[in-house]
Amino acid sequence: MKLPSSTRRNFTAGLLGSTSFWIYGGHKVWADALQSESSRPYQPQYFTSEEWRFLNAACARIFPADAHGPDGAVLGAPEFIDRQMNTPYGHGELWYMSGPFRSGAPNLGYQLSLPPRDLYRQSIEAANAYARQLKGQRFDELEPSDQIALLKTFEQGKMMLGAVPAHTFFEQLRQNTLEGVFSDPLYGGNKGLAGWMLLGFPGARADFMDWVNQKGAPYPFGPVSISGETA
Repeated sequence: MKLPSSTRRNFTAGLLGSTSFWIYGGHKVWADALQSESSRPYQPQYFTSEEWRFLNAACARIFPADAHGPDGAVLGAPEFIDRQMNTPYGHGELWYMSGPFRSGAPNLGYQLSLPPRDLYRQSIEAANAYARQLKGQRFDELEPSDQIALLKTFEQGKMMLGAVPAHTFFEQLRQNTLEGVFSDPLYGGNKGLAGWMLLGFPGARADFMDWVNQKGAPYPFGPVSISGETA
Protein backbone atom coordinates (compact mmCIF):
# COMPACT_ATOMS: atom_id res chain seq x y z
CA MET A 1 0.00 0.00 0.00
CA LYS A 2 1.30 3.49 -0.87
CA LEU A 3 0.54 6.16 1.66
CA PRO A 4 -0.45 9.60 0.32
CA SER A 5 2.04 12.39 0.91
CA SER A 6 2.35 16.01 -0.13
CA THR A 7 5.74 17.00 1.22
CA ARG A 8 9.24 15.60 1.22
CA ARG A 9 8.95 14.85 4.93
CA ASN A 10 5.64 13.04 4.47
CA PHE A 11 7.07 11.14 1.52
CA THR A 12 9.98 9.84 3.60
CA ALA A 13 7.67 9.05 6.51
CA GLY A 14 5.39 7.17 4.16
CA LEU A 15 8.29 4.92 3.21
CA LEU A 16 9.16 3.98 6.78
CA GLY A 17 8.49 0.35 7.53
CA SER A 18 8.52 -0.62 3.86
CA THR A 19 11.11 -2.13 1.55
CA SER A 20 11.03 1.14 -0.37
CA PHE A 21 12.42 2.96 2.66
CA TRP A 22 15.51 0.77 2.85
CA ILE A 23 16.16 1.19 -0.89
CA TYR A 24 15.44 4.93 -0.81
CA GLY A 25 17.65 5.39 2.26
CA GLY A 26 20.60 3.50 0.80
CA HIS A 27 19.99 0.39 2.90
CA LYS A 28 19.17 -2.10 0.16
CA VAL A 29 22.31 -4.16 0.82
CA TRP A 30 21.39 -4.42 4.50
CA ALA A 31 17.79 -5.38 3.69
CA ASP A 32 19.02 -8.04 1.27
CA ALA A 33 21.35 -9.41 3.95
CA LEU A 34 18.44 -9.69 6.38
CA GLN A 35 16.43 -11.60 3.80
CA SER A 36 19.35 -13.95 3.06
CA GLU A 37 19.97 -14.61 6.74
CA SER A 38 16.32 -15.41 7.38
CA SER A 39 16.40 -18.11 4.71
CA ARG A 40 19.08 -20.13 6.57
CA PRO A 41 18.53 -22.22 9.72
CA TYR A 42 19.57 -20.21 12.75
CA GLN A 43 22.65 -21.34 14.64
CA PRO A 44 22.77 -20.21 18.30
CA GLN A 45 25.66 -17.91 19.12
CA TYR A 46 25.53 -18.08 22.92
CA PHE A 47 23.63 -21.16 24.06
CA THR A 48 25.15 -24.63 23.90
CA SER A 49 23.30 -27.38 22.01
CA GLU A 50 21.85 -28.74 25.26
CA GLU A 51 20.77 -25.29 26.41
CA TRP A 52 19.32 -24.63 22.97
CA ARG A 53 17.16 -27.78 23.15
CA PHE A 54 15.90 -26.73 26.59
CA LEU A 55 15.09 -23.24 25.34
CA ASN A 56 13.14 -24.46 22.32
CA ALA A 57 11.09 -26.88 24.42
CA ALA A 58 10.39 -24.31 27.14
CA CYS A 59 9.36 -21.57 24.69
CA ALA A 60 6.97 -24.01 23.00
CA ARG A 61 5.32 -24.78 26.35
CA ILE A 62 5.15 -21.18 27.58
CA PHE A 63 3.58 -20.00 24.32
CA PRO A 64 1.85 -23.13 22.98
CA ALA A 65 0.43 -23.66 19.52
CA ASP A 66 -3.32 -23.44 19.11
CA ALA A 67 -5.93 -22.73 16.46
CA HIS A 68 -4.70 -19.14 16.21
CA GLY A 69 -1.05 -19.80 15.45
CA PRO A 70 2.21 -21.69 16.09
CA ASP A 71 4.14 -22.04 19.34
CA GLY A 72 6.86 -19.77 20.67
CA ALA A 73 9.69 -21.92 19.34
CA VAL A 74 8.32 -21.87 15.80
CA LEU A 75 7.81 -18.11 16.10
CA GLY A 76 11.52 -17.68 16.84
CA ALA A 77 11.50 -16.80 20.56
CA PRO A 78 14.64 -18.94 21.20
CA GLU A 79 16.52 -17.08 18.45
CA PHE A 80 15.39 -13.76 19.92
CA ILE A 81 16.66 -14.78 23.37
CA ASP A 82 19.96 -16.09 22.01
CA ARG A 83 20.59 -12.82 20.17
CA GLN A 84 19.77 -10.86 23.32
CA MET A 85 22.44 -12.68 25.31
CA ASN A 86 25.21 -11.01 23.27
CA THR A 87 23.83 -7.50 23.71
CA PRO A 88 24.42 -5.03 26.60
CA TYR A 89 21.12 -6.31 28.02
CA GLY A 90 22.40 -9.89 28.11
CA HIS A 91 25.61 -8.80 29.82
CA GLY A 92 23.69 -6.78 32.40
CA GLU A 93 25.32 -3.55 31.25
CA LEU A 94 21.99 -1.72 31.37
CA TRP A 95 21.41 -2.57 35.04
CA TYR A 96 22.94 -1.52 38.33
CA MET A 97 24.94 -4.66 39.12
CA SER A 98 26.90 -3.68 42.23
CA GLY A 99 26.11 -4.99 45.69
CA PRO A 100 24.68 -5.45 48.14
CA PHE A 101 22.55 -8.27 46.71
CA ARG A 102 19.64 -9.03 49.00
CA SER A 103 16.18 -10.49 48.65
CA GLY A 104 13.62 -7.75 48.29
CA ALA A 105 10.00 -7.05 47.52
CA PRO A 106 8.93 -7.55 43.88
CA ASN A 107 8.54 -3.80 43.38
CA LEU A 108 12.27 -3.38 43.96
CA GLY A 109 13.02 -5.27 40.77
CA TYR A 110 15.81 -7.68 39.95
CA GLN A 111 18.14 -8.25 42.91
CA LEU A 112 20.58 -10.99 41.80
CA SER A 113 24.23 -10.56 40.90
CA LEU A 114 23.86 -12.53 37.65
CA PRO A 115 23.31 -10.83 34.28
CA PRO A 116 20.67 -12.54 32.09
CA ARG A 117 23.17 -14.66 30.14
CA ASP A 118 24.62 -16.14 33.34
CA LEU A 119 21.17 -16.55 34.87
CA TYR A 120 20.10 -18.62 31.86
CA ARG A 121 23.27 -20.72 31.86
CA GLN A 122 23.11 -21.63 35.52
CA SER A 123 19.35 -22.10 35.63
CA ILE A 124 19.11 -24.32 32.53
CA GLU A 125 21.86 -26.58 33.85
CA ALA A 126 20.11 -26.87 37.21
CA ALA A 127 16.68 -27.36 35.56
CA ASN A 128 17.98 -30.23 33.46
CA ALA A 129 19.62 -31.78 36.53
CA TYR A 130 16.32 -31.52 38.39
CA ALA A 131 14.46 -33.12 35.47
CA ARG A 132 16.97 -36.00 35.36
CA GLN A 133 16.61 -36.52 39.10
CA LEU A 134 12.82 -36.44 38.90
CA LYS A 135 12.16 -38.19 35.57
CA GLY A 136 15.48 -39.60 34.43
CA GLN A 137 15.60 -37.35 31.35
CA ARG A 138 16.58 -33.84 30.32
CA PHE A 139 13.79 -31.28 30.17
CA ASP A 140 13.59 -31.36 26.37
CA GLU A 141 13.28 -35.17 26.39
CA LEU A 142 10.19 -35.14 28.62
CA GLU A 143 6.63 -35.41 27.38
CA PRO A 144 4.97 -32.00 26.90
CA SER A 145 2.68 -32.61 29.88
CA ASP A 146 5.71 -33.29 32.11
CA GLN A 147 7.45 -30.19 30.78
CA ILE A 148 4.40 -28.10 31.67
CA ALA A 149 4.29 -29.60 35.15
CA LEU A 150 7.96 -28.81 35.68
CA LEU A 151 7.55 -25.23 34.49
CA LYS A 152 4.64 -24.82 36.91
CA THR A 153 6.92 -26.03 39.69
CA PHE A 154 9.45 -23.39 38.74
CA GLU A 155 6.75 -20.73 38.51
CA GLN A 156 5.58 -21.45 42.06
CA GLY A 157 9.06 -20.57 43.29
CA LYS A 158 9.36 -23.28 45.93
CA MET A 159 12.86 -24.38 44.95
CA MET A 160 16.25 -23.10 43.84
CA LEU A 161 17.97 -23.70 40.53
CA GLY A 162 21.51 -23.43 41.73
CA ALA A 163 21.90 -19.86 42.97
CA VAL A 164 18.74 -18.71 41.19
CA PRO A 165 15.23 -18.85 42.66
CA ALA A 166 13.16 -20.98 40.29
CA HIS A 167 10.44 -18.33 40.15
CA THR A 168 12.96 -15.69 39.05
CA PHE A 169 14.19 -17.92 36.24
CA PHE A 170 10.66 -18.74 35.13
CA GLU A 171 9.65 -15.08 35.01
CA GLN A 172 12.80 -14.20 33.05
CA LEU A 173 12.08 -16.99 30.58
CA ARG A 174 8.38 -16.11 30.29
CA GLN A 175 9.08 -12.42 29.74
CA ASN A 176 11.77 -13.02 27.11
CA THR A 177 9.62 -15.62 25.33
CA LEU A 178 6.74 -13.17 24.96
CA GLU A 179 9.12 -10.42 23.88
CA GLY A 180 10.44 -12.75 21.18
CA VAL A 181 6.97 -13.70 19.98
CA PHE A 182 5.83 -10.08 19.66
CA SER A 183 9.08 -8.28 18.76
CA ASP A 184 9.94 -6.93 15.35
CA PRO A 185 11.33 -9.81 13.23
CA LEU A 186 14.54 -7.80 12.94
CA TYR A 187 15.45 -9.17 16.38
CA GLY A 188 14.94 -12.81 15.49
CA GLY A 189 11.43 -13.57 16.73
CA ASN A 190 7.88 -13.08 15.44
CA LYS A 191 8.59 -15.24 12.37
CA GLY A 192 6.33 -14.38 9.46
CA LEU A 193 4.91 -11.57 11.63
CA ALA A 194 2.52 -14.18 13.02
CA GLY A 195 2.66 -12.64 16.50
CA TRP A 196 1.51 -9.30 15.16
CA MET A 197 -1.14 -10.98 13.03
CA LEU A 198 -2.51 -12.58 16.19
CA LEU A 199 -2.84 -9.15 17.82
CA GLY A 200 -3.93 -7.26 14.71
CA PHE A 201 -0.92 -4.98 15.24
CA PRO A 202 0.10 -2.85 12.20
CA GLY A 203 3.82 -3.04 12.98
CA ALA A 204 6.16 -0.38 11.64
CA ARG A 205 3.71 1.31 9.29
CA ALA A 206 4.39 5.03 9.26
CA ASP A 207 0.78 6.11 9.48
CA PHE A 208 -2.24 4.30 10.85
CA MET A 209 -3.84 7.23 12.68
CA ASP A 210 -7.04 6.90 10.66
CA TRP A 211 -7.82 3.81 12.76
CA VAL A 212 -6.92 5.20 16.18
CA ASN A 213 -9.81 5.53 18.66
CA GLN A 214 -12.16 3.42 16.55
CA LYS A 215 -13.18 0.99 19.22
CA GLY A 216 -13.86 -2.48 17.85
CA ALA A 217 -12.97 -1.56 14.26
CA PRO A 218 -10.46 -4.05 12.79
CA TYR A 219 -7.31 -2.69 11.19
CA PRO A 220 -7.73 -3.52 7.48
CA PHE A 221 -4.07 -3.98 6.48
CA GLY A 222 -1.46 -6.55 7.43
CA PRO A 223 1.61 -5.64 9.52
CA VAL A 224 4.95 -4.42 8.16
CA SER A 225 8.30 -4.97 9.86
CA ILE A 226 11.13 -2.47 10.17
CA SER A 227 12.97 -4.19 7.32
CA GLY A 228 9.90 -4.09 5.06
CA GLU A 229 8.72 -7.67 5.55
CA THR A 230 4.96 -8.12 5.19
CA ALA A 231 2.69 -10.89 6.41
